[in-house]
Amino acid sequence: MTATPDWNQLGDAEFRSRVAAFVQEHCPPSLRHLGRRPRWSEVGGWYTTLARHGWLAPGWPTEWGGMGLHAARHLLYIEEMERCGAPWMPDSGVRNLGPVLIAHGSDDQKRYWLPRILSGTQVWCQGYSEPGAGSDLAGLRTSARVEGDELFITGHKIWTTAAYDATHMFALVRTEPGSVRQAGISFVLLSMDQPGVTVRDIRNIAGEVEFCEVFLDNARTPLANIVGPMNDGWRIAKSLLGFERVWAGSPRKALAALWRTEELARRDHSRLAADAAFVDRLTQMRLDVEDLQSLYQRFAQLLRQGELGPEVSALKVWATETGQRASELLVEAAGGGGLLEDSGPLGAFYDTRAPAIFSGTNQIQRNLIARNVLNLSGKP
Repeated sequence: MTATPDWNQLGDAEFRSRVAAFVQEHCPPSLRHLGRRPRWSEVGGWYTTLARHGWLAPGWPTEWGGMGLHAARHLLYIEEMERCGAPWMPDSGVRNLGPVLIAHGSDDQKRYWLPRILSGTQVWCQGYSEPGAGSDLAGLRTSARVEGDELFITGHKIWTTAAYDATHMFALVRTEPGSVRQAGISFVLLSMDQPGVTVRDIRNIAGEVEFCEVFLDNARTPLANIVGPMNDGWRIAKSLLGFERVWAGSPRKALAALWRTEELARRDHSRLAADAAFVDRLTQMRLDVEDLQSLYQRFAQLLRQGELGPEVSALKVWATETGQRASELLVEAAGGGGLLEDSGPLGAFYDTRAPAIFSGTNQIQRNLIARNVLNLSGKP
């Protein structure tokens, strides 16, 4: 059996080559460059293939089954997977819950949950946002009462990505009656396959089902499924929101739109290369994406070192708005043909609208920067 290499010691070109070769060998061509979110029934095999070869969790420590990539190498992994057309997967367990458990979970929780995330026997969704408590997450009203050694959870979650395929949810719930704002919130894990859990699809602007509402009516979970101390969930939630804002700051969408625009410019050289204004905008977009890549690497490294602060909101704003500008340039480069099908340039345009709302709207992020980084009170 071939020993696993030290991925961080390989040269960049060698590492990219290995990623590309892995995708070429193991990812079915029918799954590449889909332009939409596939269902678990389509990508579950690819998920388990990544896991079987140790490629599923690039940012997890090697002792927990990850690749242990440092920040710059993790970015190369994301870029090359995107360049090769590897599909999106229901990866909230790997991307969000895994790092939370590694940082805050008990030894028993790590030993139990982490292997099941990696194996794909559990598919996770995130129960954070609620009607009236999206960007203002501390206003959540989903509550849980303790009976014996169980929690009984009642409430309503919304904008829950890919909940239609999830077997489990990690959620924020109020476990202290009468508590307000950040107090009295717990971070809990629960099964979706039980009485009292109802999932309803939400169709997005492109006409696809991507998000869901989840209704909880006395859904049950053991007290042992609380991560961290009871009523201390806001501290756990803040660490996860930090992870989310780093991943929301990935240059993946901006890069994908930039690559497609460059391809169109090569194919339609006579029209686009002769347009000085377009060439100027394309050059500026290349520079903006390079700036984003550099900023992403910096924040990913801070995350790994446990030094991530409120300034991460700037990454989320910069990445999502750069992605939007890149998709707008792609639609312009495609001309009228770009509006013919949602899976083409117009699909990329749609796909970059929602991330500016995910994980706290960009307006909220600017408020956080003003208050927590620039120390602006907002008072005249």
